Amino acid sequence: MTAMAHEPLTQEEVLLEGFLALDTPEGFRAELIEGEIVVMPPPDGEHEKYISRIVRQVIKRSSTEMDFSGNKGLRLRSGEACPKNHVVPDVTLAPLERDLFGGADSWMPCDGVAMVLEVTSTKPKADREAKRRCYARGGIPLYLLIDRDAASVTLFSDPEKDDYRELCTRPFGKPLTLPAPFAFDLETADFL
Repeated sequence: MTAMAHEPLTQEEVLLEGFLALDTPEGFRAELIEGEIVVMPPPDGEHEKYISRIVRQVIKRSSTEMDFSGNKGLRLRSGEACPKNHVVPDVTLAPLERDLFGGADSWMPCDGVAMVLEVTSTKPKADREAKRRCYARGGIPLYLLIDRDAASVTLFSDPEKDDYRELCTRPFGKPLTLPAPFAFDLETADFL
């Protein structure tokens, strides 16, 4: 039997393989964000309340019929020497006509995603900074951040390279305009 020579794996390849092989406890989710493996516990009730209120409005009021997925794994471009980012937004929204989620792998590309939504949790800095950069690099047109500590909602838009060029922040209780393909004012009064 002849032994085959293999190229040694790079540190990034080892990290990605280790991440993809993780067996997280039920209810937990793991993400690979800018070269760091992050494991998050199940969300609390307030976290889920914000998601529910937003998804209900999108389904009822969006000018384009939307499909949504909670906790859908997205493969996004990475920065510098990191492996591809593997991020799990709280909510991923895409036009229903695109049928992005039907037949998608556990980790799908972000092409066609209209907006992602994050509600801050135990690691709010990741939602405010690292995930923002990841979504911008992936070209996701809209990133909606519900910041529970700041009691505000922020819409990031117009992605370019590692960030979004536009942002609009409103305190809880004030509406926030979502542009096309949504084209409605997101009400946040019941976030108080």
